[in-house]
This record gives sequence, structure tokens and C-alpha cells, in this order.
Amino acid sequence: MRKSGVLMHVSSLPSPCGIGTFGSEARRFVDFLVESGQSCWQVLPLSPTGYGDSPYQSVSAFAGNPYFIDLDMLAEAGLLQKEDYVNFDWGSDPQRVDYKRLFEARQPVLRMAVERFLDAPVPAFACFCRDNASWLDDYALFMALKDAHGGAPWTAWEPPLRSREPHALAQARTQYAEDIAYYQVVQYLFFEQWTFLHAYARERGIEIIGDIPIYAAADSADVWAQPELFELDAALCPVEVAGCPPDGFSADGQLWGNPLYDWERQKKTGYAWWIARIRHALSVYDVLRIDHFRGFDAYYAIPFGDEAARNGQWREGPGIALFNAFRAALGELPIIAEDLGFLTDSVRRFLAESGFPGMKVMQFAFDGNPRNPYLPHNFKPNCVAYTGTHDNDTILGWFETAPRGDVERAKEYLRLHPDESAPRCMLAALWASCAEMTIAQMQDLLELGSDARMNTPGTLGGNWQWRMRPDADLRETARWLRHMTELYGRAG
Repeated sequence: MRKSGVLMHVSSLPSPCGIGTFGSEARRFVDFLVESGQSCWQVLPLSPTGYGDSPYQSVSAFAGNPYFIDLDMLAEAGLLQKEDYVNFDWGSDPQRVDYKRLFEARQPVLRMAVERFLDAPVPAFACFCRDNASWLDDYALFMALKDAHGGAPWTAWEPPLRSREPHALAQARTQYAEDIAYYQVVQYLFFEQWTFLHAYARERGIEIIGDIPIYAAADSADVWAQPELFELDAALCPVEVAGCPPDGFSADGQLWGNPLYDWERQKKTGYAWWIARIRHALSVYDVLRIDHFRGFDAYYAIPFGDEAARNGQWREGPGIALFNAFRAALGELPIIAEDLGFLTDSVRRFLAESGFPGMKVMQFAFDGNPRNPYLPHNFKPNCVAYTGTHDNDTILGWFETAPRGDVERAKEYLRLHPDESAPRCMLAALWASCAEMTIAQMQDLLELGSDARMNTPGTLGGNWQWRMRPDADLRETARWLRHMTELYGRAG
């Protein structure tokens, strides 16, 4: 069935408290999707942001971002008073997330709410802790210890804790019991609010597309709790780290720094950690987009300590055996494969064997090659097509900054006249394509420029900050998008 949707991260929603949340503006956004005839809402990873504020470098592959907990909903539940948070300085620009201010201000407010919650915890909390103990226990202890060490990475903790010696962990669980309970309650509140929002969307026919980073962050509860699943040396340092070679995004390649999986060890466990991760994600989202899918066929390994990505080597990944294990444990999987970047015949065969739809990005299409696979006339139906993703400029920004030859070819291909809207013209061409699913960035529906770009790969600082204006009037946008969606047979 042909369908379409919008990419809009939760952080980008309007909110008076510095960042988008699961509250009323999120429900208003779902209503906008319904009004505009859409079927899908795609979000970026909902995990806690880590180094560089990136949702792709998180302290946990399972936990939720406490910033997304709506404070008004906590007040409605009797866990906060308005005066507990309305007068905080959440940042001066309603169109940018100030992560420094959030880091300083959000936790004291949540601690007040948690303290009141623990005065009379609901029975569902104990059930939540029991059902999620496989990841929650280690995550809560990890975060409590991280606080106790001033935020230092686990590799800098004293050896008994770094190596998870049982007596040291038992002592820490007693010593930091209050902090552990805090992190458990925060996760309960996160998933309680997300479940409510997810149900609100589902009742209105909107599927949530979630995003799963392929790698775990080095400084994460996942690596600390199960270091044997990663390629670490005797000192628990990575042997090689993840990244990608030079490509269209970066002339020097990208050095991500994540530890690599020990795929032989993962295979011996029956890929248990990965199966648990996918099972958890399927309880959170309706559809999963797996980032850097090609890394399961072959992954780029960079020597630990290198300052650039040029010296990496390609290593063989687990391939289709991993996904056969997923299917054996979980059944058929609603997965979108992010197959962008350096592709080989092996990767193409792997994607075809998986049966998952890959991705097409129109901004990559206009190099002058009529066989370019990102041109709409070359799409195959089993794909998810975008004008651009969170790693691309906005359409308006692309028309202003891309090579002039590419821009002129795009104008000719799209038959764009000077008085027409470039974003709307490109989006209409995408919606008209044979792709079974098309996704538009919200910034492009709002016809915003490069200052609304979400992320510039290979750069640190200034990313992941864009937010929609709190006074944005979406009525005309919804009318136009519904018309395009009905015109090209994508309305649900």
C-alpha cells in the first residue's frame, strides 16, 4: 500500500521548557498528520543524548531520554507544581534546544517529581522494573555510578567497578540505592508517557517509525554491562572503532569512535543481545529504521587511537544470519534498511536477500547520470524515499548551497519555474514516485533554510538543535500536503 509520512524528532516540537516532549504539542502534531492525510511519524532515536548531544551516541540502547518527559503531564499527575518549573531558564531561543541549560535544569525538577512518586509508588512501577530488569538494573546502576564519578566515563572508574567485580557492584547498589531508584522511576515515567502518546497516534491511524543506531556508545551501560560482546582488549579499551571511509558527506571519512561488536561471540549467544534489543524496540515503535544497515554485511574498522578515518579496513559482518535469528525469535520484521553511503554488490545482494525496503534520497540524484538510483524514475517500489534525511540540508538550503550544475539539473528535472516553491516542487515529485513510502522532513514542509538543518555529519556542536516555532500555523501546510497525498494515492 502506498503511504507517506513526516520526519520530525520529538526534540523539535514546541514546548515552553526548552525541548519538545510527549505532551500536548506531540498530540497536536499527531493531529496535524491526520489532518494532512499521513500514515507515519518518523522520529530519531528516543534514547538519552550523549556526547555532542547526538541521539546516535547514547548511554543506553534501551533507555529513554528524560528530556522528553512532559512536565505539565507530571503536574497533572500530582508529581509537580507549576511553580516547580515554569520559572526556570530553559534557554532564550524557542527555535533552538539549549542542551547545556537542559542538563543543568531538568534533573532537579525530575528529582522533585520522583521524590513525590516514591512517597506512594503505583503497583505498575514494580511491574515495569521486573519486566525491564534485563537492561534497567544495569542502566540505573551505571547512571548512579556515573553521577558519583562526576560524569566520568566508566573506563575511568576504579578497577573493581570498571571490571564489575560482584562485591563492588553489591556495595554500590546499597550505597547509591536512592540514585538507582531515581533512574528507575524516570524510565518508568518516560515509558508511561510514551505509551500514552503512541496509543494516541495508533488510535488515529498513525504508525511510529523509530530509529535504531547500529552501534552502542563506548561510554554506555551496554558496553560496561557486557564487554565480552564487543571487541575490547584486556584493559577494556576498544581494539578498533567504528566509522566510515571518505564519502559524499565527508572528504576525510567519519570517525564515530564506537566499539565494534565481537560478532563471533554474539553468534555463540544466538545473538541474544541483539534479539533483546529488537524485541524492545518493537514494543516501542511500529516500524524500525536501522541506521547504517550496510554495516551488517561489512563494517569499517578504524584502529583505536587514530585521529582520522582514512586508515580503516573493511571487515565481514554477520550478514543474513543475524536477521534469520531475528525472524526465528520474533517473526517477520517491519524494518527499513538505511542503505546509504558506500555500497558494493555484496551489500546490494544482502539487502535483496533481507527483503527490507532500502532508502532513496533525492538530494543525491542530480549528478548528471540518468541512471542515478536516487532519481525518481529509477526507484523500485520496495523503498522508502526522502528528499533528504536528518543528515542532509533542507531542500531550500540544498538549492542554495549545492553545486550549481546539480541545482540546474534539479530545476530542469523538476520543471521548476522561478516563481514556484522549490521545496514543494521536489516534494510533489517524490510523492508522485513509485516508492511505496515517502517521508518529508518537517523543515521542508515549512520551507525552511539551512539554519533549520538538524545535523551536519562529521561536525561537533550546533547540531540536533532545531525546533519548530511555537506559533507555527500548520493549516495551509496540512491542506497542501493532504492534496498531494490524495492526488498521488498515498492517503490512508
